[in-house]
Amino acid sequence: MREPWRSERVPDRSAYAPDHGGAVVASDWRARLPLLTGALVTLRALQAEDAASLFSMLTTEEVSRFISPPPTTLEGFRRFIAWTQEEQTAGRHVCFAVVPRDLTMAIGLFQVRALEPTFETAEWGFALGSPYWGSGMFVDAARLVIDFAIGTLGVHRLEARAAVQNGRGNGALHKLGAVREGVLRRSLLRGGRYLDQLLWTIFHDEWTDGGAAPEPSPTPRNES
Repeated sequence: MREPWRSERVPDRSAYAPDHGGAVVASDWRARLPLLTGALVTLRALQAEDAASLFSMLTTEEVSRFISPPPTTLEGFRRFIAWTQEEQTAGRHVCFAVVPRDLTMAIGLFQVRALEPTFETAEWGFALGSPYWGSGMFVDAARLVIDFAIGTLGVHRLEARAAVQNGRGNGALHKLGAVREGVLRRSLLRGGRYLDQLLWTIFHDEWTDGGAAPEPSPTPRNES
């Protein structure tokens, strides 16, 4: 997945107006993210105290191998968390911490960022600590995030990108009913080489109608 870990990695969106022209359901999400509760996880706003657990969970080789490089220090994660709060206040970006129902620490995150002056087209990304892979927590959290993006942010088209080699990430998006639109050639630089990415989309009406019909799994499942 592609995560904007540092503000300098994200295009300048200072011209984006906080008023989204009525496309967004009335909400105070810019000031305070709501608490989203699923069967297995709770999603909440990131806190400065999450830096330590996120640093531990998301900087391992198996987690970071197919995403944009995360911060390499604890202080880097603190700066990232502060940046997400600034972007949320500006109405350009939201970031949820993933917290298992029986824990208080963050074990992953989900992000949604506007790709145009409104949230009608947006991109989402996610990362989850490997001890929680295969637990069902990803799907539980992802459904909450998609519901929030479509129902509260007013997203019409929700995009995701995943390296072709990322069998687990592509399989997860497929399981959610996302539709593969194409290949973005040499679009992710990792380990000194450019990787192709698959572009996946979920549309408002497809999600509210119960999800798009799944297609055959596009990639092998032997990569994490």
